[in-house]
Amino acid sequence: MIKILRGLAHKYFSDEEAVILFLILVLGTVFIIFFGAMLAPAIAAVIVAFILQGLVGKLNRLGVPEIVSIIGVFLVFLGVLIGFLFGLLPLLWGQVTSLAGEAPRIFREMQSYLELLPQQYPTLISMEGVNTIYNQVTTEAGRITQWLVSFSLESIPDLVALLIYMVLLPILVFFFLKDRRQLLASIGKLLPSQRPMMVTIWNEVNLQCANYVRGKAVEILIVGGVTYVAFKLMGMPYAALLSLMVGLSVVIPYIGAAVVTIPVAMIALFAFGWGSEFIWIMVIYGIIQALDGNVLVPLLFSEVNNLHPVAIIVAVLFFGGIWGLWGVFFAIPLATMLKAVFSAWPVNRNQTPVRAEAP
Repeated sequence: MIKILRGLAHKYFSDEEAVILFLILVLGTVFIIFFGAMLAPAIAAVIVAFILQGLVGKLNRLGVPEIVSIIGVFLVFLGVLIGFLFGLLPLLWGQVTSLAGEAPRIFREMQSYLELLPQQYPTLISMEGVNTIYNQVTTEAGRITQWLVSFSLESIPDLVALLIYMVLLPILVFFFLKDRRQLLASIGKLLPSQRPMMVTIWNEVNLQCANYVRGKAVEILIVGGVTYVAFKLMGMPYAALLSLMVGLSVVIPYIGAAVVTIPVAMIALFAFGWGSEFIWIMVIYGIIQALDGNVLVPLLFSEVNNLHPVAIIVAVLFFGGIWGLWGVFFAIPLATMLKAVFSAWPVNRNQTPVRAEAP
């Protein structure tokens, strides 16, 4: 066992830079796990600045002075943030509370649909199974409704913290954009002067993650916006809430689209019944998903190395289990970063293979 460990250490950690990088990754992971909640505004500001830096760079290449580009991009971000807080967020909250009020009627209609299933398919579905499913769904819905009712009283400290974050976030984003070179230079002084592997990994991560994160931000806006317009024109209730869910579902390929289809179909069914309107809603929703997967994604992510579907699912499960919703959101960028690290990791192959002795 000791010989195996010694061989692995010689193969993967014979380079001093590899040891330093390994320690940085371990310490960074531990730091985020224990202090991530405390530093959430700073981490979110780094991510937002990372996304906005691409637009700043494009404006610079067009000849716009850097400080003008930074101020212009920051003002656009500030306008979007204010619009979300005072425009979209109240609309979403109103639709969530309205949906909670409509929940009893929806569950009564769902019960009537479920009670017909054992009569239509007696060999496949039993009444006991239908009752079990209905009881589980109503129990979970009751918990959600109770949480919504008590939300305004129990979450006052969280709302105060959110307001503080909303003040700190724009300030941090501005300084991360304005002083990014000084900040990166300060971090670079803590690293070895000769770091070719780290430079290679940084360039790969910067290319892949930047393209992915910025592309996903654009994809969320396009898919969510198109879905909202389509649902609104079709008279779909809770259009803003559903379009937000559809937009955010693109963050998790394969899984997100499958999961968000359920609430879209359920609300369309209870709003329009089994009719032509329900069919048209689902057809339009299917067209949006098809165009997203076959047209929008290839256009936005042409420079990104696609991960295998198994790697995506494993990354979502792993990082989601560690960091919850944030882990799910950033699972693919983190997996891309790990892929870049493994690809650039120095491997010492100058070792004599161990031969098995003949019996």
